[in-house]
Amino acid sequence: MVIHLVLDGVAESSLGVGIDIISAAARRTSSGLAQVAGPAKLLRQRVVSLDGQPVRSGSGRTIAVDGALSLRGMGASDVLVVPGIFSVTEQSIESLLAQDSTKRAATALACAAAKGAMLAASCSATFMLGAAGVLDGKRATTTWWLGPEFARRFPAVSLDTDRMVVETARVLTAGSAFAHADLMLAVLARITTPSLAQLVARYLVVDNRPSQARYMVMEHLRVTDPALQKIERFITQHIDRQITLDELAQCASVSPRTLARRVHAGLGMTPNELVQRLRVAQAAHLLETSNASVEEVATRVGYADPAAFRRIFRRYTGASPRGRR
Repeated sequence: MVIHLVLDGVAESSLGVGIDIISAAARRTSSGLAQVAGPAKLLRQRVVSLDGQPVRSGSGRTIAVDGALSLRGMGASDVLVVPGIFSVTEQSIESLLAQDSTKRAATALACAAAKGAMLAASCSATFMLGAAGVLDGKRATTTWWLGPEFARRFPAVSLDTDRMVVETARVLTAGSAFAHADLMLAVLARITTPSLAQLVARYLVVDNRPSQARYMVMEHLRVTDPALQKIERFITQHIDRQITLDELAQCASVSPRTLARRVHAGLGMTPNELVQRLRVAQAAHLLETSNASVEEVATRVGYADPAAFRRIFRRYTGASPRGRR
């Protein structure tokens, strides 16, 4: 069974698309449009709250539920899904994690994991999985603009904010609120078959979106650490040439090892990744605002090899340089 656990502030879009994807799969199989062995029980679903009472969505509307979350009888055939609560700032995450309901939800998630249930969460709800300890030693993703905060809070988690969905053995995480569609399709592929998930995606017109990178805004990732501000300015001023780690460390007046640690703590990435992101951000700006060729843009942001530039640009944006025009 798929169990959607909702808390106050839930993103209605996430909850709605999650319900619709499972419902669409159930309809496809019951009508004979998809042949999947024994999916009926797996495709049952419920919407629950911690106490069985309605919750208020992030838009202020009342969300009815089917009952209270119960861990009794939960096991390997169940999926506990937590839709995201839209959070824009680190302060909103701080407030979310300090709430009693969030702490109770994290405890419930840890108990469900111990019973063998599959866990899934998107957007800020991934922080609940982090707080529950079920991501320690595993890979995960979260909404891209909260990546640095996630990395600071949960250093035992290998964070990959470029990915839309990250799957481990029994835990799936996804990025921003609309990535909940990608998350639920991944869940569906796990509990039934990939072909059914692909069929539902086509019916609901959900494109394959493996990366969040194309949606990232570098300005949102800036931090107040003076050392990081210095190296960001240095990279921007010398973006047309190769920059070494030693140069960046000297600019920040720290050792290369200390710089790497502070960049990871502040931004959740390596110094080299920061350089690449700033180059790609500048390249995207030039492609959108000038008539410079792809080759000219590559040179202006420090790439002597246009082919290498194209590969890196696609890696971080999910699109080719020409597609960014």
